[in-house]
Amino acid sequence: MARNKNNSKYDQKLIDVARVVRVTAGGRRFRFRTVMVIGDHKGEIGIGHAKADDIPKAIEKAVKQAKDNLVKFDVSNHTIPTAVKGKFKSAEVMMKPARKGRGLIAGGVVRAVCDLAGIDDISAKIISRTNNKLNLAKATVAGFKKINQLERLEKETTTTDK
Repeated sequence: MARNKNNSKYDQKLIDVARVVRVTAGGRRFRFRTVMVIGDHKGEIGIGHAKADDIPKAIEKAVKQAKDNLVKFDVSNHTIPTAVKGKFKSAEVMMKPARKGRGLIAGGVVRAVCDLAGIDDISAKIISRTNNKLNLAKATVAGFKKINQLERLEKETTTTDK
């Protein structure tokens, strides 16, 4: 995890770098695609992906996109409040809350996203057969968005019941 150079409040992690080739009449053109995750360890997380001619430019563009796509959710107990399934395209991630001290039981991209979100205790499993890191990260964030929707619905039902 690298601290941003401009002393931002977000930590960032590089998830994936891919060399993309476009074949033209004059030959091949190489570009780089990066996937970045940023988070403040307090329940705010963002994902960005971008292409550029060199890796530092692609990282800069991806971080800017991630800052535009921030999602905020509650991590007061350093875990999620309820079990949830996140889905994005073919990627599917199942996340369950864990007891305090249990640790981050998740693999690959899901572990990085949960760590930057500030979740210390969670049990997660990648259900889909895809290994697309971008889609897995987006599925994890979709699960966090679903938690926000469930909390909002719970608040609305408690206010209307009174």
